[in-house]
Amino acid sequence: MNRPASSPLAHHWSLDPDVVFLNQGSYGACPRQVLERRVQLLERSEREPVRFMLCETPGLLDRTRCSLAELVGAREEDLVFLPNVTTAVATVISNLELQGGDEILMNTHEYPACVAIVERAAARAGARVVYAELPFPVRCEDDIVDALVSRTSPRTRLCLVSHVTSPSAMILPVERIVREMQARGVETLVDGAHAPGFCPVDIESLGAGYYTANCHKWLCSPRGSAFLHVRADLQRGFRPLALSVYANNPPAGRSFFNVEFDYIGTQDYTPFMCIADAIEHVPALIAGDWHDVRGRNHELVIEARRLLCQRLGIDPPVPEGMLGSMATVPIPIPPEDWVPGPTRYHDALQDRLIERHGIQVPVWFIADGQGKPRLRFVRISAQLYNSIEQYEYLADALAQELEVEHR
Repeated sequence: MNRPASSPLAHHWSLDPDVVFLNQGSYGACPRQVLERRVQLLERSEREPVRFMLCETPGLLDRTRCSLAELVGAREEDLVFLPNVTTAVATVISNLELQGGDEILMNTHEYPACVAIVERAAARAGARVVYAELPFPVRCEDDIVDALVSRTSPRTRLCLVSHVTSPSAMILPVERIVREMQARGVETLVDGAHAPGFCPVDIESLGAGYYTANCHKWLCSPRGSAFLHVRADLQRGFRPLALSVYANNPPAGRSFFNVEFDYIGTQDYTPFMCIADAIEHVPALIAGDWHDVRGRNHELVIEARRLLCQRLGIDPPVPEGMLGSMATVPIPIPPEDWVPGPTRYHDALQDRLIERHGIQVPVWFIADGQGKPRLRFVRISAQLYNSIEQYEYLADALAQELEVEHR
């Protein structure tokens, strides 16, 4: 099959033209102009490293903090920067000082790294991790809220919940979840790894104790750029995982919360500095704002999911209103006698899609107690560089590869 054309906007990215890239949701993809800005900052830092690190970095970070705060509905002084959501979750959990008998509520759609962080901390403290079984397919938001509320108890210390689930690509009703948890005296840590640029975010209105998100996914900043929001009443004594030279001697005139996180030793801070450039640049590509970007990508992913489901004879598993710029589609499980071969990914089907068809799209399965696939999915992303023809091409490739598996 001939490779399909991408969107006319694809030239703004450095993506390989021989790859049909349908996976913005994993590591993102940064536009050329934003990457050029990062190179300029790196070169600037090398001209006078001491001046750049000690004198220029605070102002450059504040520029991003201002832009980001406006986008996500937060106060600037409540935002700090970290390389990714995983690190932010570890930071929050380390500041909880869990006690024996405490419970942390999670669910079966959470990101594996965050699950591992919570489980390790709970085991060390003698605390307990409680899991709510979220349905998939799902009928409506009520099923999500009810599943989580039913697993709370007087010992529940924290609820960790994704704004957008990574494996199933659902926008969860976090506003309702946070309210239900607050009514029971439970703080919430919202993993918004996918949310900014994917769906509306208003952190102040949400009221969660903690909110963290990646900017390198849907905002298209360089990889290694994320933020953590800590509600003002929870900031006292809240510290980074690693303390810097400012821990006991902070400079005057700045929030200690910002100071501690803005400088945690020698590292590359330019991905954080470029978040502001990405926020400005991406909507300008379509002469619109972030509402327009989200709307365009949502419409594309809905159309793409529709044609995939029709082509494969599958019912859509999630209401359209719970989707943003990604969609997860169930696909058939291989027969028991199928020998998949080695894989560099979670499922050998992903290897075949990239090697035989030049398609980069995630495929994974959920195993049963014996390690055999119980459910299997493909997750598509839609970004400004994608076209509907690319999903039509994916549908044909999937149909072809699934037929081979079931011969």
